[in-house]
This record gives sequence, structure tokens and C-alpha cells, in this order.
Amino acid sequence: MSAAALRMIRCRRLSTAGPGVKRALPWKDIRKIAKVTGAVILGGCVFITYEVVALGKAVTIDTQAILQEKHKSYIYLKATPSHEQENLATGLTHRTRKELHKAARRFLEISSKILLRPLDEHFSHLDADPHEVALWVLLKRTRSATKAVRLQAVQELADNHHWHDYQYQTAAQVIDQRTAVGLARTPQVDLRFFLPPPALPELEDGLSVEDGLRQLLASLPQSEVDKCVQYFTSLALRESSQSLATQRGGLWCFGGNGLPYAQSLTSVPSEKVESFCLQALVQHSKVHSHCDHIVANGGLQLLQRVYQLRRDSQKIQRNIVRIIGNLALNESAHQAIVQSGWVPVLAEMMQSPHVMQASHAARALANLDRETLKEKYQDGVYVLHPQSRSDQPIKADVLFIHGLLGAAFKTWRQKDCSISEEEKETGSKEDYTECWPKSWLAADCPNLRVLSVEYDSHLSDWKAKCPAENQRKSLAYRSQELLNKLKSAGVGERPVVWVAHSMGGLLVKKMLLDASEDPDMQGLLKNTKGIVFYSVPHHGTFMAEYSVSVRYLLFPSIEVRELCKDSPALRDLNEDFLNMAKEREFKVLSFAEKLPTNIGPMLKIMVVPAQSADLAIGDLIEVDVNHLNICKPENKDSFLYKRSLQFIQEALQNFISH
Repeated sequence: MSAAALRMIRCRRLSTAGPGVKRALPWKDIRKIAKVTGAVILGGCVFITYEVVALGKAVTIDTQAILQEKHKSYIYLKATPSHEQENLATGLTHRTRKELHKAARRFLEISSKILLRPLDEHFSHLDADPHEVALWVLLKRTRSATKAVRLQAVQELADNHHWHDYQYQTAAQVIDQRTAVGLARTPQVDLRFFLPPPALPELEDGLSVEDGLRQLLASLPQSEVDKCVQYFTSLALRESSQSLATQRGGLWCFGGNGLPYAQSLTSVPSEKVESFCLQALVQHSKVHSHCDHIVANGGLQLLQRVYQLRRDSQKIQRNIVRIIGNLALNESAHQAIVQSGWVPVLAEMMQSPHVMQASHAARALANLDRETLKEKYQDGVYVLHPQSRSDQPIKADVLFIHGLLGAAFKTWRQKDCSISEEEKETGSKEDYTECWPKSWLAADCPNLRVLSVEYDSHLSDWKAKCPAENQRKSLAYRSQELLNKLKSAGVGERPVVWVAHSMGGLLVKKMLLDASEDPDMQGLLKNTKGIVFYSVPHHGTFMAEYSVSVRYLLFPSIEVRELCKDSPALRDLNEDFLNMAKEREFKVLSFAEKLPTNIGPMLKIMVVPAQSADLAIGDLIEVDVNHLNICKPENKDSFLYKRSLQFIQEALQNFISH
């Protein structure tokens, strides 16, 4: 074979062998790469597993539980009508939410047990948004077995103004009756803490609110009530709105508030008839056994309906809340009052700028609050300060007693001033107060309890409640009635200063004399430290004689007849009181008017001359004002207020700090 042929064969062998070598090399490399990669992956898995285990030991709580708490809180309960499918969905949602809540709670409790710490302490050390967990901590503490813990939790709930809206909604669904009342009695509480009142059932066809009030009155027993209550109840049931609108020539009133039908019933008869029925219900609510009937017969829901319907009528709202306050005197009715949605209504009313509205709500809430108060405020006894829960200890009481035709609030307002157009524009009269004891005295002496007492009084029987009322107006009757109410309010357990205007001063003297004969009221005498008399007719008044001389026009009432100048009853009252005051060393300050008072458009008389206002003990100060303004200071810097404040502070200097 030639050399050329050999070279050709060798080239072919090389050409066929070359590709075979190239195919074998990559597979060998792949095997090596697979081994290395497997080792890396296995090592990584071991490392990651180790890190996960170590991290699990280091983490104390899964924050996902917090998110669950937050998300479940967006589920709200609303009292809205629904069909069967909606009811089914609502039920499923409620059960789901309940199970989520239980699971989250259980998880947190287990976590706290692992750490061997109480749940509350554990929350305080969490590295999380405090608002997400603090709410539940406080809500748990409001149910603590320790009273101090509960009170502190309620205060912290109200003081924190940075809760989110969903947290307020959650709290509103969780808080119990005791906590709700406590929050309502906290100053300027956020109203989102309270659920709205439950939906009211639809009225029957053709049945009005007025008819509902009549039915409620008809269901109440007529036993245990005096003749006046029977009289007005029967009148309210008998008369229709049309017949009431035709009445003329009379001023029927309850509690000093008139009801002039002749001029106003024709325009809004239904509202006036509602007011008339409500005032009859006020009298029934004073009878303990009748309160149960009012609650059992749907009275709370009916009153809620009237309240919502008459939001533009402050007078009707006050009468309704007055009834609630009377019902709240019975602890058996507390649960029904709360469940019918009255706590948020009272909390809102407490924040009213109007003193009368706020004071009526404060009384009702105080009677509901058995957590911090043992006193009960009967009908006609109002707390002007403190109206809310407070850490300030109460060292003494100051009681304000009005006179003829007076009232618990209007008697003690600031002196009325005519406001010019310029002053209206500048707002210079914005600091005017409807009740200076609440606005001024409470600010100057915050550790005092300031009470104002209201009772019915009339110049003549023509304006009296009912024909039977004449027998109830004597000083003796009023004295016993008010003493029982003040005893229920705890008056006499602390040092007391009395402040009285006109006939109210005679009533104070009679009450102290009656207390001296009652073994249970000796504390009231012992703790009476001073009395302020504003134009009190210790020796009678010419106004009473004037009323007698025109008796065919005024028909003077028992109160006025007892005020006749130098009457035997007044003389005996004054002598007996003087003896007791000297023996017990009462401090006394008397103010006397120097200006005549307008009685009608044509008459001016000196109602209580200085000689009649002089008790013969203590200081007597004559002031250039008339009888009506003697107890109404012009401003906080006026002599009347400053001298009164000085006397109160001096009489109580051993018990209060200035």
C-alpha cells in the first residue's frame, strides 16, 4: 500500500475518533457539578433548619395574633332589620368572630404561661404598637376583682384620646354596665365608647306617642300617690289634645314650670300634651312600687322614643331624664335602664353647655353609679359640683336653698344684663353663667360638694298644682320632706354651709330645728358650720300683707300667709333658732336689699326691709340691689360674690384648703 493511502487512512481514524472524545467530557463534568451542588443544597437546608429553630426559640409571640385581633375588630353588630338570608349570614359572621376571638385569646394566654408572666405584664413588654394591645389590657382590668384597678382602668380608657375608630367600636361592644356608667361620668368622654340606643319597635297602626303615654299612665296603680298625682293622672287620661287646647284661664304647673295652654297648645298641641303626661309620670316615678310598673310596661323604651322625637325641646328632655333619675334610685331597674340605651343619652346630655340639662343628666348618672357613690339624689336634689368622677376628695358640702317662685338653677344665675349689639358681635358676654355656684364656687373651692335643692312654691293658690296641694305647702311639711331627701344624699356626714334666699332661709331654720329633735339627724347639726342669708324675712314681709289685701286677685298660699309681718309662727321660729344658733355657735352672714322690687308694671315695694333681714346675730350687710338680684352677683369680682366666698372659706377653713 502506498504512502499516500496510509496517510489517508490515518486521517479518517483521527476524524472519527475526535467527536467521540468531545461527547464523553461533558458528562463527566456534569457528575462532578451534581455532587458539589447536592452538597451545597444539603448544607444549606441544614443551616436554614438550624436558623429557623433558633429563631423560633428567640421569638416570644407571633405578631400574626395581633393582626387577627385587629382584623376581627372590624366586624360590628348593628341592630338593623334583615331577611332570613341576612340573618343566617349574620349568625355565621358572629360565630366566626367568636371563634377567632377565643383562638386569639387562648394563644396569648398560652404564650404568657410559657414566659411565666401574667398576661398584663407580658403585654407591657411587647415590641409592638401599644394601641393594638393596650385596649384589651384595660378592658380586662375593668372587670378586675379589685375596685381600685377597675377605677384606674376606666380612667385610663377615657384619658387616652388616640384610640382608632374601630377600637372605640370594639370597646363599645365589650364594656359591661359598670364600666359604661363610669365612662359616662368621666369629663368630656368620647361618645364613641357607647353603642347607639337599640332600635325601637314600630308603633302599632294608628297609635301615636301621645297614645302610648296615656296607655302607660293608665297601667299605673293609683295607690300610694297623693291626691294631686291622682288628679293630674286622671286629667291627662281624660282630656284629648283638642279639649286641652280649648282650656283657658289657668296656669297648671309641676315643679314650678308652667304650662299655659291658652296661648300655646293650639299651635303644637301634641307636644304640650306629651309634656303634661310626662309631668304626671314624674310624680309616679317618685313612688318606689310604681317604678317597677313603669319599667315592666315598656316605659323606658317609650321615653326613649319621646326623647328622640323631641330633641328640640329641652323642657321635655329634662322631664324625661328627671324620670330616669327617679327610676335609677331603685337598683333593680339599673340593668333595664342600661339595656334600653340610656347611658349614651345621659353621657351626651352631660356635655351640654346648658346647666339645667347637664345637671339633670348628672343626677341620673350619679344614681346609676354604685361603684363610687353611696349617696342617692332624690327628686329635686341636684349636684352642681362635682358632676363627674373625680380624684379630688370632698371635704365639705355647700347647700343652696331658693325662695318663693325660685328654682334650683334660675335663682342662682348671674345678674341679668342687657347686651348691646356691639357686645354681641365681640362676644364679651360669653362668660355669663347660668349658675354661679357651679361655675365660680366650684372653681374657687374644688374640694366642696355643691348641692342645689328645689321644691314647689307659689305666691297664690291660683297658680298651685291642684286643689289638694294647699295642705302641703307649710314650712313644717317642706322641712320634713327636704330633710329626708338630704339625709339620702349624705348631707350631715361632712361639714355644711347653708346658702338661702328669701323664704329658703326660713326653711333652713325650720330644718335645723327639726333636726335637733331627730336622733338620726344630730350629725347635721354638729356639722353645720355657717349660714348665708340673702334677704331672708326673719320678722316677716310686707309683701305677704299686700297679698292678703288683694286676696281676691292672688288668693295667697300658705307660704305667703306664713310670711306675714310679726306673725306668731315666725316669731316662735326665730326665737327658737336664735337660741340654738347661739348655743351651737353657728357663723351667720346676712345680706339685705336697699332697692325696691318691681311687682307688676305699676308697683314697686321693698319686699324684705333691712330690719326684717336682721337676725340679730352675725354680720348684716346692706347692698344696693333689689330682692330678686340680692343673690345674683354681677360678676366674679363683685362684692356680693367675694364676700360670700370669703365667708364660706372662713367657716370651713379647718376642713378645706384654699
